Amino acid sequence: MATSFSKVNSFVEAVAEKVHNLGSDTLKLAFTNTAHTAGWTQLSDLTLADGAPANLDSVTLTVSSSAQTDGTYKLVIADKTCTATGAVGPFRYIYIYNDTASNDELIGYYDYGSAISLVSGDTFTVDFSADDGVLTIA
Repeated sequence: MATSFSKVNSFVEAVAEKVHNLGSDTLKLAFTNTAHTAGWTQLSDLTLADGAPANLDSVTLTVSSSAQTDGTYKLVIADKTCTATGAVGPFRYIYIYNDTASNDELIGYYDYGSAISLVSGDTFTVDFSADDGVLTIA
């Protein structure tokens, strides 16, 4: 089970400087087994897990809602199930990154507590909270 979502430090500045349009940009998942470092800002900073994303059927996310109410913004993403088409892993951390942004900027990540490996045919579901959203900005 994943811990709660942790934003990447640089995400705050990237939002303020118009790097992200979370309602329309293409958001994707990245799988790694390396613990987060505060200086990471983009996908190229990660060492991706073996077989990821090549051996996953899809890592593209679907935004269900990107809106504010009473001054609080909430991003809701549909749960994502990835099916392995070959070996993937090990990985412990799953990042959300912006594939539309010029440098594939990182948004945040989940820590699953221990390493996970998949073999061909295995599925892995990232369960995003529809009620709480992935992130809120108040």
